Amino acid sequence: MDAVRVSALRERLAGTGWLEAVGGFAGALRRSVDRRGAGELLLVGTEAYEPWHLAAHLEDEAAWSAVPRLAPTLLRHRPPAAAPAHLAHGLRRLTDAGRGATVLVVAPEAAGAPLLERVQDARRHGATVLALDGAAAPGDLGALAHERLAVGTSADEPFDLAQHLVSAAAGQPPGRRSALDRLAGLAERLTSTPTLSRW
Repeated sequence: MDAVRVSALRERLAGTGWLEAVGGFAGALRRSVDRRGAGELLLVGTEAYEPWHLAAHLEDEAAWSAVPRLAPTLLRHRPPAAAPAHLAHGLRRLTDAGRGATVLVVAPEAAGAPLLERVQDARRHGATVLALDGAAAPGDLGALAHERLAVGTSADEPFDLAQHLVSAAAGQPPGRRSALDRLAGLAERLTSTPTLSRW
């Protein structure tokens, strides 16, 4: 995504309330992982969609913002036996998640029943559940989430952009910058030289 495109998108989204919604969701994520007694951040997608890109951005934000708990543990539906350690975590971790843990579910389409059951287990054991999902996605994920950001299907609300904005905004200290300022910062990061990532 180039700076011109990001700038044009910023202008188009100004006044729609969408950037503010993204900022509110990102703030809830940061508060959840930065609160006293917070545990790990568990990031999980659907069987058809693994949020690798968001995992990498959150790890970067954890380093830049000095909020280490923003670095997620990516959970996979079927991790291969030979996967590197950071890519070998399965859904069982959701069942074991308890008080202090934050579960971030990324689901552009409906989350399947097995995932929903494990998310419900995590919530029942005291985990905070956040959902970034498609607005038209059917299912019960929204009802399980303490906080939800529903991303529409219009060109103004692309799902990948929502993940970029959430990660960038989560790395910002609360009350310091507006959503529009965060988007400008994101434009700078997206157009700068990329850093190496383990993802």
